[in-house]
Amino acid sequence: MSRANEERKLKHLFDGGAWNVYEPNILNLGVGAPGTDLLESCCDIFQQATEHCLQYEKKENQSLIFQYGPTNGCFEVRREIATYFSAMYDSPVNCEDLIITAGATNGLHLLLSTLIDFQGYIFVDEFTYMIALDSMKHFTSLTIVPVKLNDDGVDLQDLGEKVAKHKFSSQSKEFWGMYYTIPTYHNPTGILFSPEVCRGIVQLARKYDFIVVCDDVYNILHYGERPEARLLSYDVRSDPEYAGHVISNCSFSKILGPGLRLGWLEVPPRIRPILEGSGLANSGGCFNNYTAGIVGSLFKLNLAQKQIAHFHETYKERMLATTETLRAELPKSCKMISPSGGYFIWIRLPKTLDARKFLEYSLEHQKIAFIAGPRFASDGESGKQLFRLSIGFHGKAKLVDGARRLCQALKDYMMLETTP
Repeated sequence: MSRANEERKLKHLFDGGAWNVYEPNILNLGVGAPGTDLLESCCDIFQQATEHCLQYEKKENQSLIFQYGPTNGCFEVRREIATYFSAMYDSPVNCEDLIITAGATNGLHLLLSTLIDFQGYIFVDEFTYMIALDSMKHFTSLTIVPVKLNDDGVDLQDLGEKVAKHKFSSQSKEFWGMYYTIPTYHNPTGILFSPEVCRGIVQLARKYDFIVVCDDVYNILHYGERPEARLLSYDVRSDPEYAGHVISNCSFSKILGPGLRLGWLEVPPRIRPILEGSGLANSGGCFNNYTAGIVGSLFKLNLAQKQIAHFHETYKERMLATTETLRAELPKSCKMISPSGGYFIWIRLPKTLDARKFLEYSLEHQKIAFIAGPRFASDGESGKQLFRLSIGFHGKAKLVDGARRLCQALKDYMMLETTP
């Protein structure tokens, strides 16, 4: 039997590959996923929620959870999500604006399939979520255009010049172009876009009529003050020039568990009929009707709220401890962006060094892995002096020890590279 046809009996996404975060002999600081210690209580709370949900379905709802669901998801579930996140954002989330998805990647694929002219353009930050880039590249007729990123968000002048250069009038789709970004605790940089940058993005989107897609999976994971507002909130509906140019693409993967494959899009009124009327939605109805119903019960029983709070506090402890260690131990010639929330820490090496080669050294000498900068660039080459660390999977003690050992490996590597 050829190896391609062998059943490998894998247990999780990272199993059997170079990035197996469960491999005990490697400390993998690259993978952005919650760890076993966070997920282990999910069995108990989801058992309770499942019993609650299925009792309701059997007694009162004709077992409709097993039927094709409404294309935007059941009202009761969307109401639970809207109520909870309105409080977390301290700004309104309208139930009628939500469309249930099978996670943020499914949401992005739906938007790429339905809203953008296939001869159009996707503008992305010069470093961005690498799997989103992979998804975009499957749409081979779309052109990906990187845009400069500053410490307070996208460079508005660069974005403005590039959208002005490429704008055209689409005859087939609602939009000629998309700007994809992670404005709150950016992946991979950890940046929080400033209010000034957010306002500027909305102004450009209105002027040149492109859609802004915010990957908002880290929005509530703040480890200090809550952000002033999310980018979607700057596209104010009471403005005379409002048409609806911002979409929030959200997921429960980082705050309840990625195995749920559950998320939601928060969309302007003009976008909703396009998405709900698409073949993708109409063929199967709600993208994850069953799991959405269980999560709805999880919120009704106040189990989701407690679990999310636990995830939040755990991530906060891990991030603060890891960044404190890095600030004390990193070589002075290196730069670290200390994020105020989210999952990721972005480190810049001196220009003469290549993070890909340092990764090889780190694996050989300390058995520590991370992701080098070029993986986050659309050309696969830019950012060789940069790398990303993630605090999501491992516990505080292991992260602190790993940060210390990584810094020591970096000092040794730099000395080796500068020795004649």
